Amino acid sequence: MDISNLRGKTALVTGAASGIGRETALAFAQRGADLAICDLNEAPLQAFASELVAMGRKVYWQRVDVADRGDMERFAAAVHERVPAVDILVNNAGVGLGGGFLHTGLDDWDWVIGINLKGVIHGCHFFVPPMVARRSGHVVNVASAAGLVATEMLSAYSTTKFAVVGLSEALRDELTQYGIGVTAVCPGIINTPITRSSRIVGPLGTEQNREEMVRAYQRRNYGPERVAANILRAIERNRAVAPVSPEAWAFYYGKRFIPGLLARFTHAVGARERKRRGL
Repeated sequence: MDISNLRGKTALVTGAASGIGRETALAFAQRGADLAICDLNEAPLQAFASELVAMGRKVYWQRVDVADRGDMERFAAAVHERVPAVDILVNNAGVGLGGGFLHTGLDDWDWVIGINLKGVIHGCHFFVPPMVARRSGHVVNVASAAGLVATEMLSAYSTTKFAVVGLSEALRDELTQYGIGVTAVCPGIINTPITRSSRIVGPLGTEQNREEMVRAYQRRNYGPERVAANILRAIERNRAVAPVSPEAWAFYYGKRFIPGLLARFTHAVGARERKRRGL
């Protein structure tokens, strides 16, 4: 897809009030696209929509819980009253959940699967069929480097992100015949508000550990605007999987060419962290 000029196109971004979603929607707007945006956090979403309108863009925004089928169905109906189909769909909304399997409760599983996986499924279910009818467009599903390599401290999170990568690959195979591209974007360590909002369960779930994580991400300072730039590039090149950041690329190639060595490395990192924290 030519993304050099998106005037006359509509891009939809979920989880657009902050982080990767906000920067991606802004990048589309800077290329001339109109926007449909949603988020669970209404006040920052509305403020962002006003910014986009001030840029001269048409914007439809709505508070939406992507895990709620009814919410997504109503959002899709409102969007499709305005345009027959979106041109770019970015299923970005997601949450973090840190902790091993033994410390992750079923309510935690329901929460993370509902948003990270079912949210993507809902987005595709309600917005892809009109794109198929028009026979054009591009779907971006934001996964994670944790969707390429699993670690013990991200058991449930990795499960959802592996599933998003798998769904994206299957969907890409199915939608090629309709002229629709599909990309799974896999960011690595990105400095976004998710470090504050993530759930951390088990022995790691202390404020001290959270603050250490937040500071580490801040020191790295790999911002969401760089993910947005990579999303645009991935759409333009119609990439199937798009790792973002050096560690994501290392995981991507390591999983393919040296899976055993990579598994030993991730296990050693986990063991070192347990020892350092006295767990």
